[in-house]
Amino acid sequence: MSKRKLEQTWRWYGPNDPVSLSDVKQAGATGIVSALHYINHGDVWPIEDILERKNIVENAGLTWSVVESVPIHESIKTRAEDAGVYIENYKQTLRNLASCGIYTVCYNFMPVLDWTRTDLAYEMKDGSTALYFNWIDLALFDIYILKREGAKNDYSEYILQQVEEKNKSLTSEELSDLSKTILMGIPTEKEILLEDLTKSINVYNNMGEEGLKDNLIWFLSEIADICEEAGIKMTIHPDDPPFPILGLPRVVKNIDNYRAILEGVNKPFNGFCFCTGSLGANRDNDLLSIFELIKDRVYFTHLRNVKIDEIGNFYEADHLDGNVDMYKVMKALVAENQNREVPIPFRPDHGHQMLDDLKKVTNPGYSAIGRLRGLAELRGLELGILGS
Repeated sequence: MSKRKLEQTWRWYGPNDPVSLSDVKQAGATGIVSALHYINHGDVWPIEDILERKNIVENAGLTWSVVESVPIHESIKTRAEDAGVYIENYKQTLRNLASCGIYTVCYNFMPVLDWTRTDLAYEMKDGSTALYFNWIDLALFDIYILKREGAKNDYSEYILQQVEEKNKSLTSEELSDLSKTILMGIPTEKEILLEDLTKSINVYNNMGEEGLKDNLIWFLSEIADICEEAGIKMTIHPDDPPFPILGLPRVVKNIDNYRAILEGVNKPFNGFCFCTGSLGANRDNDLLSIFELIKDRVYFTHLRNVKIDEIGNFYEADHLDGNVDMYKVMKALVAENQNREVPIPFRPDHGHQMLDDLKKVTNPGYSAIGRLRGLAELRGLELGILGS
C-alpha cells in the first residue's frame, strides 16, 4: 500500500498578488491558502464573494484548501460591549464558507499585531534577503518611538545599553522606517497612529494574559455549535514571535498554552496550525513535544525555519537550515498523516527574496522563488522519509 502524502499548498493573496496562480501551479502546489483581505475585519463574508474567489482558484486547476484567515475582531479579543455583534458575524461567515465547501479556517488570537519583524530585507551571505527580528530594534521602537510607560523594565541591561548607543546614530528617516516595519504587523484598514497602539496596549495590559486566555476560550465556546454543525475545523496559529512584546500578552506561545486551549474547549473542531517558524523562535519550545500533545488536532501546518543568536534575535533561515530540526518535524508529521483520511495540508511558510524577485515588490516573506525553493526542499524531505 502506498503511503499518504501531505497536501502541498501555497498562500495566495488574491488577484492582486504579484505571484499568480499560474506561478503556483508551476511550483507544484495543488492547494491554495487564501482569504478575502478586502473585507473589513468583523464584517460577514458574503457567499457571492467566497464563490468568486473559489471559482478563480478552481478555474486555474487548483483547490481552495484553507482559509487564512478569518480575522478575529479586536472587540472579541477584548470582549468589549459590542463583541456579541462580531461573534454573530463570525458565525455567519463560517456558515457561508461551509456552504461553499471550505471547511478549514486558520486564525490567530494575537493582540493588535498579527506578526512582528524589525527588518524585512535582512541580507544573507548569498545575497538573498530574509525577514528579521531584533530585540534591540524592538526596544528602541518601544522606548523612543512608542514611548510606552515602563517599557525599559521589559528589557535586559545589555539590550538597554545597546539601545542607548544605537539611538544616537540613527537618522530620523531610519527611525521612521523602523516604525513603519513594526507597524506593518497591525492588520487594519486605516492609517495606524502610535496613539491608537498605545490605547490598545493599555487595554490589554489591564486584561493580562489570563484575561486574554479566558476570552479565547469564550470565543471558541461561542462558535462551537456552528463549527460542529457545519463541519468547520478551526486552526489557531501560534504567536509570532512567541513572546510578550510591547507589553502585550501572549496565549499561544508554549506547551502550557496549548494544553490550556485543548482542555478549555475539548472538541474536535478546536484545532491547530502547527507553525514551526513561530514556535521555533523560542529556544525553550520543544516542537516535537508540542506536536505530540496536539497531533490529533493539527489540521494545517506552516513549515519554516529560523536561526537564533545568543540574545534571542532571529532571522528566517532556509527551510532545512536553522534551529528547527525539520527532518524530525517532517518525520512526525508524515507519521501522523498516515492516520488521516484526508491529507494534512502544509505550505512553505515564507521564503527568502532571491534571484529576479530581488527586483520586485512582493508581500513580505511571500515572494515566489524563495517559497518555490522551500517547497522543493520540503517535498524532497517528505519523499525521502516516505521511502525510508
